[in-house]
Amino acid sequence: MNVMSGTYYWPATFPDPPSYPQLKGDLECDVLIVGGGSSASQCAYYLADSGLKVVVIEKGKVGGGSTSSNTALIQYSGEKMFTNLANSFGKKYITRHLTLLQEAINHIEAAASATEIDWEFTRRDSLYSASCSEDVDTLRKEYEFLKEQGLKVDFLKKEEIEQKYPFSREAAIYSYGDGELNPFKFTHALMDHAAKKGIQVFENTEMNGHHYDPKTNRMVVSTKNGHTISAGKVIFAAGYEGIDIKKEKLVSFVSTYTVTSKPVSDLSSWYNCTLLWETARPYIYLRTTADHRIIVGGLDDNTNKPADRDSKLIHKRDKLVDEFNKMFPEIQFEPEYYLAAFYGGTADGLPIIGVYDEYPNSYFLLAFGDNGTVYSQMLAKIIAEDIVKGSSPDLELYLQNRPHAGKN
Repeated sequence: MNVMSGTYYWPATFPDPPSYPQLKGDLECDVLIVGGGSSASQCAYYLADSGLKVVVIEKGKVGGGSTSSNTALIQYSGEKMFTNLANSFGKKYITRHLTLLQEAINHIEAAASATEIDWEFTRRDSLYSASCSEDVDTLRKEYEFLKEQGLKVDFLKKEEIEQKYPFSREAAIYSYGDGELNPFKFTHALMDHAAKKGIQVFENTEMNGHHYDPKTNRMVVSTKNGHTISAGKVIFAAGYEGIDIKKEKLVSFVSTYTVTSKPVSDLSSWYNCTLLWETARPYIYLRTTADHRIIVGGLDDNTNKPADRDSKLIHKRDKLVDEFNKMFPEIQFEPEYYLAAFYGGTADGLPIIGVYDEYPNSYFLLAFGDNGTVYSQMLAKIIAEDIVKGSSPDLELYLQNRPHAGKN
């Protein structure tokens, strides 16, 4: 899959990351992780102290896929509101989902202390604003649901927003305790941590086949450089490219765009450097970085062909910059990096752990959605728990055949 194109900011922040050898012989292991992006590294992180023999294979370089285009807004809220999810799945179901998302953010923060590479994790508040007056009532209902669940949130009226920011919105939910990070450094930090705990990591080692051996009850993966890996369990954590291995009917793709500025000297007009997003569809979102850059992204469209996606990049870049300038006219935004990428989502708004009959002893980690890093952390923990302990009480919440009827 041609996932993205353009110029990439995150790899430029870490020009000499850890590297790993190519696989040179056949292997046997307890768990094989296929992929080398953030989802794979999160799985490796949770399995690092399991006592199991774990192997990671990545077809290119660790962090070289869609990780490099991830804008890494660390939030529990996503594009589909929790009130809508509760209508589809039931309040009890979504209450547990929301709890797991909060725990995942806490685990991400804890990992910042456990790993040696600094990946610039910072707690940030979020402003989720109504893009038009018609969205205010819907936003208030979402606020009331979050408040009922014990979340620390405020509901800001127009005059309160105008007091804090140089732009105006009819209303907004102000959430406390979200975050931001550098996804490229994050991926390398977790993988480096796992490797130092004994997990074997191989780069430039691409899978080109797999089959189940019923005699041994093991999955056998072959690589393009002529070797095989026999594994008791396999986690396919290849990001969007996992769909090239196993199609999933709940998943669809659109195109999205981001632009990253040169460093900005004065961000004082940006209240608390909050994460910013809105109810409009397509929406835009904004964040700052550790070196005082600004990332603006969004303006998704339904283009799913790489050539069409890429042909719109310059136009989308300029439009994103214009939208930023309307919001923050005092800040000088000079674009330095900009990219076009595919963005995967699910039909019902929840991420997926794919467990399929045709892939025995295997999991597909499909953390698709606008807060994919948080989804990945949550799903990686569930999968690791299922492997190590033999079961996870939360696994069934995210299986591809989860219930769609609301159940209270």
